Amino acid sequence: MAGEFAARTLKKKRNKFRWKSTPHKIKKMKLWKLRPMKGAPRARAIVLKKKGVEQKQPHSGIIKVVRVQLVKNGIQVTAFVPKTGAIKHIDEHDEVIIEGMGGSQGGAVGSMHGIKYKVVTVNGVSLNEILKGKKEKPRGA
Repeated sequence: MAGEFAARTLKKKRNKFRWKSTPHKIKKMKLWKLRPMKGAPRARAIVLKKKGVEQKQPHSGIIKVVRVQLVKNGIQVTAFVPKTGAIKHIDEHDEVIIEGMGGSQGGAVGSMHGIKYKVVTVNGVSLNEILKGKKEKPRGA
């Protein structure tokens, strides 16, 4: 059916079969947000802001998290800051390394909804060493 008055039908068909194309599907459904680290175990990121997030039921409390932007592709994700008082050692515009938290199928862990990553290092120094007092965070980031 490709006659003189078949434009509407052809256009409809083209739009329908566009969904067979993987790049089109990824673009339209925003599937690139599902794998921001592209299979890598760790990624460098810049801290945009610090905030507290409430836990899911039945737990109560504020989880300290940072909103970061990945250096490799510019995607923004939320990363958990582990241990008590660790959020004090992270400032905006610091460079951090984040890694997955190990939830099932790359998802969130426990009572923290939507948080799939945790902060491991700050400005090239391990967060654990900063908290123990063994090393200091470099001043000039």
